[in-house]
Amino acid sequence: MQQVSLYSIVMIPARMASTRLPGKPLADIAGEPMIVRVWRQAEQAGLGPVVVAAAEQEIADAVHAAGGRAVLTDPSLPSGSDRIAEGLRKADPLGLFGVVVNLQGDLPTLPPQYLRICAEALVKADADIATLAAPIRSEEELANPNVVKAVAPLAWEEVALAEDFVRQLPAGHQGPAFHHIGIYAYRRAALERFIALPPSLRERHHKLEQLRALDAGMKIAVARVDQAPFGVDTPAELEHVRRQLVRQGEQDNG
Repeated sequence: MQQVSLYSIVMIPARMASTRLPGKPLADIAGEPMIVRVWRQAEQAGLGPVVVAAAEQEIADAVHAAGGRAVLTDPSLPSGSDRIAEGLRKADPLGLFGVVVNLQGDLPTLPPQYLRICAEALVKADADIATLAAPIRSEEELANPNVVKAVAPLAWEEVALAEDFVRQLPAGHQGPAFHHIGIYAYRRAALERFIALPPSLRERHHKLEQLRALDAGMKIAVARVDQAPFGVDTPAELEHVRRQLVRQGEQDNG
């Protein structure tokens, strides 16, 4: 497998104003704020420096207290992509890092190797952007419009170029389906181009930011992984992750 340049950086956008789970980045999980746990997982990937792009000072303070690095960004920015772009300019004003990985701050159980797989897909496919997808194994997941599907020939390839991203596959779809995982690796110039583009019609209609890139002719590589990580968007999902990590800790100590 091709190696990613050492000049890679991981940016984690975070803001307190979550509609379904206010204050999400600082939610306690096994004694640590969620954003700190995500930062630790990213550090384990060994991909490069990890920086939290924080919309509020209290998020930055939590990361700094744990020994991590954070930069403050404009809280009014419209998306995580805009937040990491501004954070990147502050964290790396000289432009030393040519690849930036955008990791969501609500994936506290993310396998660290997923970050490397995503960045390697960018190089392997010679793409502008790379992301991940995992096989869908249940009818419930397949029917759920909140589970975004990556359309790419991943049944035969570990890495393939995306053909589309949809919330519902067309009736009569045959073959495997893939759950899109919202982790992205960008070439730095591609990130700057992406955030400068206006939202496309399909992006606005489907509320899928990645369609803006496809509609502008940008190449998105999709790498296949075994399982989608569990994201935290609601109080119930937060409790699920807490229980999961308590059980994992008991097993590790057993």
